[in-house]
Amino acid sequence: MTRMTSGSWPALAGASALLAALAVEFADELAGGTQGAAMPLIRHDLALNYGQIGLLASVPLLLGSLLELPVGVLAGHGRRRRTAVAAGGLVVIAALIDAAAARSFAALVVAFVAFFPASGAFAGLTQSGLMDADPARQPQLMARWNLAGSAGAVGGPLLLIAILAAGGSWRTAYLALAACAAAAWLGVIRSWPRPPARPAAGSPGDATRLRAAGQPGGTGQGGAMRRVRSGLRQDGVVRWLILLQAADLLLDVLTGFLGVYFVDVVHATPAEAALGVAVRLGAGLAGDVLVVGVLERTAALRLLTASAAVSVVAYPAFLLVPGLWPKLVVLAGLSLATAPWYPVLQAGLYGSLPGQSGVAVTLASAASLAGGAGPLAVGFLAERFGLAWALAGLAVAPVCLLGVLAGGRAGPRARHRPRPRRGCAPRRDRG
Repeated sequence: MTRMTSGSWPALAGASALLAALAVEFADELAGGTQGAAMPLIRHDLALNYGQIGLLASVPLLLGSLLELPVGVLAGHGRRRRTAVAAGGLVVIAALIDAAAARSFAALVVAFVAFFPASGAFAGLTQSGLMDADPARQPQLMARWNLAGSAGAVGGPLLLIAILAAGGSWRTAYLALAACAAAAWLGVIRSWPRPPARPAAGSPGDATRLRAAGQPGGTGQGGAMRRVRSGLRQDGVVRWLILLQAADLLLDVLTGFLGVYFVDVVHATPAEAALGVAVRLGAGLAGDVLVVGVLERTAALRLLTASAAVSVVAYPAFLLVPGLWPKLVVLAGLSLATAPWYPVLQAGLYGSLPGQSGVAVTLASAASLAGGAGPLAVGFLAERFGLAWALAGLAVAPVCLLGVLAGGRAGPRARHRPRPRRGCAPRRDRG
């Protein structure tokens, strides 16, 4: 597969560690894809309104991000990171089982809140370990991680459709998700390598690198907040964080409301709504496959700018075109267009913090606190003005990206070729 530097995380355990890491992302996104497709059924079963659906998307994101904030900088490396990944995986499994057993809105919120920070430890720290594997190949590794996540996201609606066809329910689907998460947990725990040997003492270069990465050999664990503040001052970091949250409006936020939109606005059946989510995620998967190859030949920021320009036209067209099947066609094109967004922007964040993947995880969690207002706003606007008008506000996402990118303000690292050392090109992980 990809070349790994000496002593890197995947290289120590071989291909099995890399495959196990990708399986974690697959299982994590499988849960997300199933949730979006199952939301109409969950709403009917628990008699939820639009405001409660918005809260289901926002409260876990807000509270979960608060709980997840210290994970990146405190988990460290080696044995401590392995312990955090193992504990996060166990909580993910328990949260999925609790969601399957939930009989009220409050119980479901508790399960979703527990899932979010646990996913950050399970998938997020696995991703950061993969990103540390080879800084020169971060965009390519991120694209592969993103592809694994997209495959899981596509599998979620298909899993739900299969379970419904077999006579099961959304609760059965969540039990199946728990089983998949357990299999991924066993794989990553068995494949996790021993920590690499520490460099010879007395090397100033090694000490500097350890301090930058926040490893135990650096300034000590008490400097976590100082590392976070220093990371925020790095060139381009804040811009990458803002663009990631803006892009998420047309990625996860739209996907979260898509099933309900097809049922309530387009008047589709729950099975047709699940098909709509599957089309969305399937086209995104095809886009991720294309992105892996395109990034080898095209500058990441050029690709991102072109995709934002297409989305400025495609998203309003999706909302305005009448009928289920025409909407599915436009939705497929929109999903292809937005495929580069997450890997390019996430790679830019990691690239602006070389050797500090844990800090990047923590800062991304902090930014998600602000991003959590997105689904909440959509939910309450839909309650007041209707879901179609509420979703129209998400058109600000491609406009924001296009404005910043066209103004050349994405940061100096973004203007490098797609395979630069600093990771300007797509580098996607967490799901």
